[in-house]
Amino acid sequence: MMEKHKKGIVIICNLDTRGEEIVFVKDLIAGRGHEAILLDFSMEEPPPFPGDITCEDVARRGGLSIEVVREKYRSDRDTATNNQIKGATAIVGDLLRAGRVHGIIGIGGGTSSLVATSIMKSLPFGIPKLMASPMAAHPAYIDKYVGTRDITMHHTVLDIVRTNPLLKAQIINATGAICGMVEMTQGTKIEFDRPCVAVSSFGFGEMAVQVALGMMEDAGFTPIVCHAQGKGDKAMEEMIRDGAFHGVLDICIGGVIENLFKGNRDPGPERLLAAVNKGIPMVLAPCGLDILSYGGRADMLEKTRDRVQYVQDALRVQVRTTAEELRQAADVIADRLNRANGQWTFLIPLQGWSSLDKPGRPIYDPVADGAFVARLKQKLTHPERVKEVDLHLYTAEFARAAVDEFVQLYRRAKVH
Repeated sequence: MMEKHKKGIVIICNLDTRGEEIVFVKDLIAGRGHEAILLDFSMEEPPPFPGDITCEDVARRGGLSIEVVREKYRSDRDTATNNQIKGATAIVGDLLRAGRVHGIIGIGGGTSSLVATSIMKSLPFGIPKLMASPMAAHPAYIDKYVGTRDITMHHTVLDIVRTNPLLKAQIINATGAICGMVEMTQGTKIEFDRPCVAVSSFGFGEMAVQVALGMMEDAGFTPIVCHAQGKGDKAMEEMIRDGAFHGVLDICIGGVIENLFKGNRDPGPERLLAAVNKGIPMVLAPCGLDILSYGGRADMLEKTRDRVQYVQDALRVQVRTTAEELRQAADVIADRLNRANGQWTFLIPLQGWSSLDKPGRPIYDPVADGAFVARLKQKLTHPERVKEVDLHLYTAEFARAAVDEFVQLYRRAKVH
């Protein structure tokens, strides 16, 4: 590889428990012509050899000496771990600003996965990030490791302990993956020649979303689809806060009610607030408020057994929301919209809110839907911004109405 293509790849590891495996990774990366920067966050024992960035450097940057970190590791492991995460994150940030970080890889077990992915989360969208770990498929931890960030998890199956032919194959694959990502990535330089608009999407509102995308492009926008399954809409909120979007077509806001009643698509307690605080124009619609996702939750399915339950498969069961639940959701939504710094409209399709919520389908409940609308208007400071349209949400006609409304709001915001 020619020198001009040389890029820096940070290797996050704890050398006190893993040594030869990490040296192998470093040699593989160097063999591709890249700069391999070994960052050692060891907390338990002095490592057999120092990293390019030593555990002493990491501890000091975190605020504690390595001696205190080792003492805390035995009595207060969380403090020791957080210190090393803090120190390593600061150091990697320095390297990034110096133009030396083009990718990052973590190798190890549970602690390494936590430390490495915590550091990765501090890096910008687009920087290649890969964690090779036997914990990569663990359902109890994967959310903690990845969250809403663009982190690739490589499941090694085997623990990263003492190189053997099977483990070696996985280490080569993982290292090849990060090298390939670094060699091909466009990095963080993602350019748009049109205003970017977030569009929340969900299977039961997909018809409107898909049609709306083409309409948004025709109107001069770049629509970015965020899957409103909990993680996608949470990521959308974070990206709005980071200034990535100029507006939001928020057709699928079911995450609000999922959070209130602990459904499977819960995006957390801050849904809608990013756009509210940033003041970007937003058009909202109620897709997803008509159901709660309780698939795989025997306790919740038993608790709601007297309601209509739509079974997609063993993991996806949608339970019809009640009028009272919808009133509570309306209270939350109104409270948030009353704090909005920008233009917004809430479109209510009178013929149904999703592909499940229409005449002849069991989820259809216009009385419950009406209870939501009445409460929302009652609680809003500007109830005139709720616009009822005699359409069904799952139609091209509703997509047209939503896009036209967004274009008007966007133009009005630009004037002001």
